[in-house]
Amino acid sequence: MIDILNSYNNQKTIAEPVSISGIGLHSGVNVSMKLYPAKVDYGIKFIRKDLTNNNIIEALWSNVTNTKLSTTISNQSGASVSTIEHLMSALSGLHIDNIKIEIDGPEVPIMDGSSINFVDLIDQTTTQSLDKKRKILKVKKNIKVKNNDSSVELKPNNQFSIDFEIDFPSKLISKQSCHLQLVNGNYKTDIASARTFGFERDVDKLRSNGLALGGSLDNAVVVGESKILNSDGLRFKDEFVRHKILDSIGDLYLAGAPIQGYFLGNKSGHHLNNLLLRSLFADKNNYEYI
Repeated sequence: MIDILNSYNNQKTIAEPVSISGIGLHSGVNVSMKLYPAKVDYGIKFIRKDLTNNNIIEALWSNVTNTKLSTTISNQSGASVSTIEHLMSALSGLHIDNIKIEIDGPEVPIMDGSSINFVDLIDQTTTQSLDKKRKILKVKKNIKVKNNDSSVELKPNNQFSIDFEIDFPSKLISKQSCHLQLVNGNYKTDIASARTFGFERDVDKLRSNGLALGGSLDNAVVVGESKILNSDGLRFKDEFVRHKILDSIGDLYLAGAPIQGYFLGNKSGHHLNNLLLRSLFADKNNYEYI
């Protein structure tokens, strides 16, 4: 999210348009997406090219309308884009502040289930520094949101760092924790290639509910009862918790600015991440822009 070495640099965009296409994880629909450079203070906006009117959706916490298994944003006219978190994570990790994203369907393509394809896509073009400083969101007070034994928390800190812990009733995952300070470009090496995951036992139920229709071993780690079903195994021994960190980085970038603070996640997901931002912005004493 925020590399302390970059925290006071200028805003950035990409130098030239780049394109990517693939299948939507939940919709199963093939989608094409094109990223364009954007001017100072434009922010991050999705434009649904398959819709003719009211098709611009701003990537902000206040526009989040669904957090079931992914993050969906919508505008006031009901136009939406889902599964935005991996792309948002890549934009955060690469310090992209302003970008226009044209998409011809309802869901960002899942690619390989991580954010590395989006990182590589942006790396194809150079990033461009703009003539205005980045706006940094500094956390001033502790904010915590709980739901049963799940919780998320933001604390004041001099940079952005993440502590995350998961605990699944599977001997292949069980309890995993990871602590990271995102500095010196380590988003690419430590987080970007961690893939989304699911359980073999849940696949039929998900599909009967219209979810994971585009899911496969090409775009998710599938956990069986006794083994990982992907023939190439895991990319990290703790890939599961690293992917949760990847998701959280993307969800938190919906703050509209890089966060300077310490994020703690415990058995949490998209829903609590959004509630955390709503709690943060509920009181102006909780934060300041620097």
